Amino acid sequence: MKKIKVLNSEAGYSLAADVYDENENYLNSFEQGELIPLLGALEDKKVLDVGAGTGRLSLPLANRGARVTALDVSPKMLEALFVKCSDRSSPITTIIGDAENLPFENESFDIVAAAFLIVHLKDPTRFFDEAYRVLKDGGILAVTNINQKDPPQVKTKGGEIIIESFYHRPEKVKEILESLAFGIEEEIFVREKDVWVNQIIVAKK
Repeated sequence: MKKIKVLNSEAGYSLAADVYDENENYLNSFEQGELIPLLGALEDKKVLDVGAGTGRLSLPLANRGARVTALDVSPKMLEALFVKCSDRSSPITTIIGDAENLPFENESFDIVAAAFLIVHLKDPTRFFDEAYRVLKDGGILAVTNINQKDPPQVKTKGGEIIIESFYHRPEKVKEILESLAFGIEEEIFVREKDVWVNQIIVAKK
């Protein structure tokens, strides 16, 4: 039996970019429409979507009037997003970058959003600290934490791969945020039967 390669996020998502959108409905099912309503009014808000991928979150945020900057470690994923938004009257800004070293000035954004990101970080502390830095006073961080103890196989044109991922206990995620002076505003668990599949947190600076 052929061993499946385990790749980091940059390499893995670059390979998966061409077919990534085929999984959009599956990925959306982890949030069940709960995330965006928690962000409140978005008109003219400066929003940073970290781990933006092909724009699953960036596009609906922009459609609600937000001025979106989409950051991802994978150039290929952002290329796919760029194609989608190239004919928009207010295009989404795409930037290749690292969630743990955000290339922005202090207090640059009203909202930082990160869906399906921290599952790829061994320790989300550095990202949370960076999010705090780039948020304006009173700004909010919206983050999802999927219940994924075993990384799934990801489809690519060249066959299936595994993208390195890590499991984070919900109470630990809250503990880290609070240790960095975030205030927890909302916490929602998306469940299937009696099992939580996604923790959604909105934290305020």
